[in-house]
Amino acid sequence: MAQAGVYGRRLGEPLQLKDAPSLITRTLRSAELAVTETRNDDPVRDMSGSLPADDAYLVSLKFRDYDDCECWEQGRYVTKSNIRRGATYLYDLKRDPRYVIDKPFHSLFFHLPRSALDDMARQSGAPRIGELAYQPGVGHDDGVIRHLGASLLEALKRPEETNQLFVDHMMLAFTAHVAQTYGGLRRITAPARGGLAAWQAKQACDRLASDLGGKIRLQQIAAEFDLSVSHFSRAFRVSTGLPPHQWLLRQRVDTAKQLMTVRDLSLAEIAISAGFANQSHFTRVFSSVVGISPAAWRREMHRPARSES
Repeated sequence: MAQAGVYGRRLGEPLQLKDAPSLITRTLRSAELAVTETRNDDPVRDMSGSLPADDAYLVSLKFRDYDDCECWEQGRYVTKSNIRRGATYLYDLKRDPRYVIDKPFHSLFFHLPRSALDDMARQSGAPRIGELAYQPGVGHDDGVIRHLGASLLEALKRPEETNQLFVDHMMLAFTAHVAQTYGGLRRITAPARGGLAAWQAKQACDRLASDLGGKIRLQQIAAEFDLSVSHFSRAFRVSTGLPPHQWLLRQRVDTAKQLMTVRDLSLAEIAISAGFANQSHFTRVFSSVVGISPAAWRREMHRPARSES
C-alpha cells in the first residue's frame, strides 16, 4: 500500500534504516496517524536525509541518550543539544528537520498531520489549533507520551497480537494529549457524559463480537451512530465499564472459556477460534485477566467434584 504520511519506509530510509515497523490508524475522519520505531545500533556517520515535506509534525520519544545532536532545518544549522532518554521532542515537517547521524539511536516517531489537530479541535468545539509549542532540540518531560510509547513499543514487537481497536484507542489518546499540551486546545462545549442508548450499546457490542480478531476500526463503528470517535469511545466506556479494545479482550476470554468446555479442542485451536494470534498470545492474555493459565483453568473445570461423606 502506498504511504502518504512520513512513517514506515518513508521515515526509515533517510535514517539509514531498511526496516522501520509502523502501526497505522485512521481514527479521525480526515487524518492518517502512525507510530514508527527507528533503531540503528551501528550507523554510518552522515547527515540524515530529507524527509518528505508535509503539513504535519513528528513527535518523538527517545529510548537512548544522544549527546551533541547537531540539528538542521531548511538547510541551515540550528542548534546542538544533548538528547535525553525518556524525553519527547517535536519536529515540524514543513521545516525539513535533519540531524547529523554519528551515534546509535532508538526512538519512536508519531506522525501527526495537521488535519488530525483540526479534527480534534472541531470535535471539541474549540478554535483551530495554531502551531504547536516547538523548539528544535528542546525536549519535554512528558509522562503521558512515555506511557503511550511504552505500550505501543510492545505492540510493535508483536504486531500479530495487536488488535486495531487498541491502536485506534492509543492514537486517539495521543492526539488529544498533544493538542492540549502543545497546541493549547481548550474545550468549549462540555463533553457528553452519558453512555450509549441501550440499542446503541447492544449494536456496538454485537459489531465488536462479530470480529474477535479486532480488525474493525473504531471509526467504522462510531460512524454507524453518527458520533465522533472520541464521543463514541467515552460513551461506550460509560455503558460497558470498559473501553472498546479491553471489552474485546474480555469477549475473547469468555469465548475461550466456552470453547474449553469441549474436551477435544486443543488450546492452539481455541486460541485461533477466540481471536488470539496464537497459543502464546492466548495464554498471556487469559492469565492476565483470569489469574491462572488456560490449561490450569481447564483442569479445574474438568476436575470431578468431590463427593461429601
